[in-house]
Amino acid sequence: MFVQRFSATRRGARLARLLALHQFDAWGLPYGSERSENAALIVAELAANAVLHGRVPGRDFELALSVPSPGALLIEVTDTRGEAAPIPSAEPGLCQESGRGLLLVAALATSWGVRQRTPGKTVWARCSA
Repeated sequence: MFVQRFSATRRGARLARLLALHQFDAWGLPYGSERSENAALIVAELAANAVLHGRVPGRDFELALSVPSPGALLIEVTDTRGEAAPIPSAEPGLCQESGRGLLLVAALATSWGVRQRTPGKTVWARCSA
């Protein structure tokens, strides 16, 4: 299991993605492989959402990565803002600059969801390793 806290900034989200790629490689998902890149995209999207929508000043977000069963990867991003539950846009407008991230997560993950906690929430995604 890999667990790390990051500052709720764009820099923290970027670092979360980079460290996740390193951890995936250590677990046998080589850099540049399709599965590694897909999992890194999920990490990047969930971390960006934690920074943009789940940020509470002075609080970090947490990334947890685990392999709950052979061939499966669990990605969890926890922030401290529980009232801002993620909802994927069914159809974002063509000119909108945001609103597609959770659609990407849904497309790349085998399942995903939200778990409330005190304080905040954890957004999780499962994908194949």
